[in-house]
Amino acid sequence: MSKAETNARFLYEKVYCARGEMENRIKECQGDLFADRTSTATLCANQLRLWLASFAYVLLCAVRRIGLAHTQFAEATCGTIRLKLLKLAGLVRVSARRVKFALASACPYADEWRLAATRLVTTA
Repeated sequence: MSKAETNARFLYEKVYCARGEMENRIKECQGDLFADRTSTATLCANQLRLWLASFAYVLLCAVRRIGLAHTQFAEATCGTIRLKLLKLAGLVRVSARRVKFALASACPYADEWRLAATRLVTTA
């Protein structure tokens, strides 16, 4: 390969593809976490909405990276994780020392949820 071909390959693989991946992550944040809703009257309220959406994205990325590693959701989008693991009906019991979360026995992703919760608690 010539030097020009090597430089072109580097430019494509490291810069152009990385830019496309970044744009995909922005679209994911806007579409799945509603970061595009800036329709309030004040700038501060819109800024708060964007901060909350950004925090939710960072939190879901950590859940995917730490809690869902080596599961079927390891490469899932934020929208998939939100729909299949977070939008669940469950029973929450709070005592003085702990919080217990009970899922229905028919929950299709209970094993992944349990594994993610265990991993996240042990790394915290």
